[in-house]
Amino acid sequence: VVGDDFGEQNIKLLKKHNINIEGLEIIEDEKTFFWSGKYHENMNFRDTLVTDLNVLENFNPKIPTSYEDCNYLMLANLMPSIQLQVIRNLPVKPKLIVTDTMNYWIENCLEDLMLVIKSTNILIINDEEASQISKINNVVEAAKKILKMGPDFIIVKKGADGAILFSKDMQFNCPSILVEKCYDPTGAGDTFAGAFIGHLNCSNDISFNNMKLGVIKACAMASFCVEDFGVNNLLNRNKGEIQERIESLKNKI
Repeated sequence: VVGDDFGEQNIKLLKKHNINIEGLEIIEDEKTFFWSGKYHENMNFRDTLVTDLNVLENFNPKIPTSYEDCNYLMLANLMPSIQLQVIRNLPVKPKLIVTDTMNYWIENCLEDLMLVIKSTNILIINDEEASQISKINNVVEAAKKILKMGPDFIIVKKGADGAILFSKDMQFNCPSILVEKCYDPTGAGDTFAGAFIGHLNCSNDISFNNMKLGVIKACAMASFCVEDFGVNNLLNRNKGEIQERIESLKNKI
């Protein structure tokens, strides 16, 4: 859902890249969700300055009929009550539910978020959020505790240090791509999540080994995102450039 400030040029951009927008809702005379933050010298750390829910505050998601039998459900970084609503309103349980969240929801909507986590197969969070949820600073111990809350798998994003995929008895550490200049990490987490679920959907394989490849691809795509503002550096990447980064990560493992 977006407000009428989203702009027709953005909708055209989505269509140009063959993104299905059947479920997109545009609320007239309302504003799109807005977040701003301040990054530290170490861009793994940030302070949230503004979070305006805007259209999300009273959002009642309408699930298109064509989405009702989806195999893979990606619950993007939204209000947990909305994520719960989507889970409960789907007539057919998806093969896999992947959930993304952030510190704002942990701080303000923890009760609903815990219900979402309980219904989730894969939880994607960063290391700070893992510590917030578990009350444990050690990433590995935090992941073990969160796995007991419901998920089968957890992916902990570590910014410039890559990401870790956990199951109850396995762990995979994915390194990061060293970029020449990190201009803006905003959106890198969304890029990561989108690339990961996109890989699972295309391969239709939810084995741990295939998830490892999904994390590698997600880290590669996120590395493109941080090199410019918004989606600027993602728009015109070709398959060769993407594959080169994927192979460079594989060679580090």
